[in-house]
Amino acid sequence: MTMPPAGPGRRPGGRGRVIIIVASIAAAAAIITAGVLKVAGPIGPATPATSSTSPPIGTFSHHPVRITLPARPASYLGVFAKGVPDKYAALQSFATTSGVRPNIALYYSGWYEKFKSAFAIQVTDNGAVPFIQIDPTGINMSAIASGAFDSFVKSFATDVASYGASTHQGVIIGFGHEMNGYWYPWGHGHVRPALFVKAWRHIVTVFRQQGADDVTWLWTVNIIDPARGIPSPAAWWPGDSYVTWVGIDGYYLKPSWTFASLFGPTIKAVRALTLDPILISETGAGPAAGQPGKIADLFTGTRAYGLLGFVWFDAKGTQDWRLRDPAAMAAYRQGAKTYREPAP
Repeated sequence: MTMPPAGPGRRPGGRGRVIIIVASIAAAAAIITAGVLKVAGPIGPATPATSSTSPPIGTFSHHPVRITLPARPASYLGVFAKGVPDKYAALQSFATTSGVRPNIALYYSGWYEKFKSAFAIQVTDNGAVPFIQIDPTGINMSAIASGAFDSFVKSFATDVASYGASTHQGVIIGFGHEMNGYWYPWGHGHVRPALFVKAWRHIVTVFRQQGADDVTWLWTVNIIDPARGIPSPAAWWPGDSYVTWVGIDGYYLKPSWTFASLFGPTIKAVRALTLDPILISETGAGPAAGQPGKIADLFTGTRAYGLLGFVWFDAKGTQDWRLRDPAAMAAYRQGAKTYREPAP
């Protein structure tokens, strides 16, 4: 994220990643780094899950489902909330409490976990876009790149294409997020960047072969912080042909941090690679950092840099990132209004 298990605050894995820890996982490691909290995500079942409701692999291979999400600056306000994707209630509660209905719903998916079609449909029914971070915890990256897990990837892709065909809604998918950080087994110091790129390209290629062209591919990096061993993500860049949008994860940990100091260097590094739209894909600010002020700064910075928007991590981590304080809620509601107003 920058955060949760890898970034500062956060996260759930497949069925609950940083915060929601599946019983099958003995423990999740948390590391605070560069404004983000990281937590290991679920590994998933030992074999690919199957379902009688899934269409046969190859169903959309010759009839691709093509859906492109709008990429207007300052148009997306997303949320991750504890309890998803098993229940949508947490997102409904966030919308009710904040007065702002999110239009991106994030969840983390362990390798071998099926696409959560039922949850995705609920997301669509509530006017939002499903955003799935697929994390290959405990999986050999070389095996992914060589096609050893293609049956799983094809099945997931087919379900995503089926969802798009029935709802006419696209999805956002990331793989191996925050790979320039060192806290995940697929990240910096664990897997060679060239191998990560090979695996990323292979997954995207398989999805396209299965007709799942309703996917917006989000290449998600952690904010750069050389002092903490988090380098520029350039070595992990798969190329414009394999990326739709770029995601940046980062959290406000200290009162002195600003949008420019937190995200600016990474945005500059990304712009040296591509002009693809950028989404702050995981972020938060705790009470210790001065939450209301940081929320205002987040909205201002997102507009100033021409970014798509941001996804708020509304859960507990190394700090309590949830929006609960009345002043923080007011700042969030006020900031959301700027998305509906012309840029100055």
